[in-house]
Amino acid sequence: MRRLLFIAAVVLAGCAGRTEPKIRTVRVEVPVQVPCRTPDIPVPAWAALGLRKSDSLELKVRALLAERRQRIGYEKMLVAGSDSCR
Repeated sequence: MRRLLFIAAVVLAGCAGRTEPKIRTVRVEVPVQVPCRTPDIPVPAWAALGLRKSDSLELKVRALLAERRQRIGYEKMLVAGSDSCR
């Protein structure tokens, strides 16, 4: 019983000398990930899709050259969209 009374006195004495904690505001800047939203890049209608076996060689070559230019432009648009998210 004496021990319990002694412990209670020590605990109360410890709480008596306690002061109120000071509240302070701290601003912490932390980077937050934001999902990258770019517009969808439509796939072009490729020029060589409509070719037939019976078409002339000149027509096939022109269509393939046009498709090459389309592909280069499409790739540039994809790279630009990808770079905007960095």
